[in-house]
Amino acid sequence: MDRYAVFGNPIGHSRSPWIHAQFARQTGQSLVYEAQLVELNGFEQAVQQFFDQGGSGLNITVPFKERAWTMAQRRLGSAQGTGAVNTLFRDAEGQLCGANTDGIGLLRDLTCNHGLDLAGKRILVLGAGGAVKGVMPDLLAQNPGRVCIANRTVARAQAIVETYPETAGFSASSYEDIPPEHFDLIINGSSSGLQGAMPAMPKGLVSADTHCYDMVYGSSETVFQAWAREQGAKMALDGLGMLVEQAAEAFFIWRQVRPQTDSVIADLRSLLGRPA
Repeated sequence: MDRYAVFGNPIGHSRSPWIHAQFARQTGQSLVYEAQLVELNGFEQAVQQFFDQGGSGLNITVPFKERAWTMAQRRLGSAQGTGAVNTLFRDAEGQLCGANTDGIGLLRDLTCNHGLDLAGKRILVLGAGGAVKGVMPDLLAQNPGRVCIANRTVARAQAIVETYPETAGFSASSYEDIPPEHFDLIINGSSSGLQGAMPAMPKGLVSADTHCYDMVYGSSETVFQAWAREQGAKMALDGLGMLVEQAAEAFFIWRQVRPQTDSVIADLRSLLGRPA
């Protein structure tokens, strides 16, 4: 039976095994998918061992996405310029191939599941780590009017901006110096919410028409969602839909079968006790 896994640290919270089990059942595929805790200094060795022992594919989560990008001998599609990879497999020649399905997952959730049109919109992205790097090509492809990346270390945000030198209206900022204007969409890709705190930011970034989106999810409202509601945002969404959508794209890359996601998202929300 084909074997798949998700590597991360921490990993105990992962719902990926449950999601891929639903996809396999729905599409009649025979496979095993497990979550594996990987030591911080043992990622490369764990990847090599997994594939040497006949593993078929890996998903990669925090904090290993940038190291997975470095390991990949061939990078597919948008993963070429992102510096982050969340999906690995070996091709027919035995090369380790890397893809990033996070951007597709984010965009499908925003546009297909929530009906947002990002063309011409003002977008603020919080954070400059692997999660943000991974979604940026797909986000910029939607032709937003302006995108600002804010991060505690401005140089990291600026490095992402410089990856796309021909993109107009793309800028970097510290959290404190975010331009004081209303944004149409604010995406949280920072790790600050995982520590239970929001970075200090200027007032007035959120209007009654602003959509806020947290790339993570939990069994209860995230710190970022709570902040968004306090600021009066039109919608404060979590990343559960993105999780399922990016998993579906990885499943398609591995199996060449595309599962339906709407029922899986609904069932997962019910399982976690989260509102739609």
